[in-house]
Amino acid sequence: MPGAPRALTSPVNLFDQLTLGRTDLDNRVVMAPLTRLRAGQHGVPGDLLVEHYAQRAGMGLVITEGTYPVAEGRTWMGQPGIETPEQVAGWARVADAVHAAGGRIAMQIMHGGRIGHPSITGTGRVVSASALAAPGEVRTADGGKAEHPVAHALSEREIAEVVDGFVAAARNAIEAGVDAVELHGANGYLLHQFLSPASNRRTDAYGGSPENRARIVIETVAAVAAAIGADRTGIRLSPQHDIQGAVETDDAETAATYAALAEGLAPLGLAFVDVLQADLRGELVQRIRSTVGAPLIGNSGFGVQTTREEAAALVAEDVVDAVAVGRAAIANPDLVARWRADAEENAPDASTFYAPDGRGYTDYPALQPVG
Repeated sequence: MPGAPRALTSPVNLFDQLTLGRTDLDNRVVMAPLTRLRAGQHGVPGDLLVEHYAQRAGMGLVITEGTYPVAEGRTWMGQPGIETPEQVAGWARVADAVHAAGGRIAMQIMHGGRIGHPSITGTGRVVSASALAAPGEVRTADGGKAEHPVAHALSEREIAEVVDGFVAAARNAIEAGVDAVELHGANGYLLHQFLSPASNRRTDAYGGSPENRARIVIETVAAVAAAIGADRTGIRLSPQHDIQGAVETDDAETAATYAALAEGLAPLGLAFVDVLQADLRGELVQRIRSTVGAPLIGNSGFGVQTTREEAAALVAEDVVDAVAVGRAAIANPDLVARWRADAEENAPDASTFYAPDGRGYTDYPALQPVG
């Protein structure tokens, strides 16, 4: 069947090496991007982030939490940025620590779009594809909650500025010493807001058809790839994850949108595509993989803990090239060592996911010293 996983002559092991563009991984276990909100008021990575990421350097690739490229793309207080010299210097400390521990690190660059609040962006507005509010509430800068505001619909000139912001952020990330960047096109944030017909009601060149809705994503990825190298550029997608108002319920429309996106990305020679989707074996995900022609990092759940058995099966069956793991990576700084030994895992404590200090962040015990 078209889009089905490719047949292999011999199974690939979860702990085999893998090359993503110019980055060589020691294994195929990837730390998924995880929002943890410990970068302070000014979005500068400090000692906590340095320690946290270095502890997890045994994973084949560490993908950072969503990092805002410009202030207008900031979604939460405590979220790190990659816009100011201080933020670049903070991330350089993180990258150096991960490399010193033998790891590889990619930065996820995330513009929140309408998922945010003017008190957080500091620009007096939030922006999106169309003048629509996201559903539900958002936490404001003072810690309270408010309804999501109606977004400012970006003009075509402003879209070009958004693309420029991603490019500048990617250059800053490489200057900080990370091995690659991952552009966040998933989970209802700005790029996904353009992909989804529920959040994109435009009738110009950036809306109204699958090809037009995919345009900003293709332009952004192409511009970043031209600036830092396609072999250091990846993208995260979450088709039909249906979160934060970026809803994709029409199967045919979704297939057409992601086909147009994949076809636009195919000529670039990307380092990887990272897909969050419940059915990684399904035709939608596998068509993205085969069309783009880049290694696939797969994440089968959101808020559901990936098991060693599931991860091993996905790689052995060639459903994915690598597996992105979230909650297990939070609770187990030495997850790969535990999985190699088939050892018991620490359980994640959700009450500390967004704590302001090291609790539930740097204090999970390891089987052996990390580093």
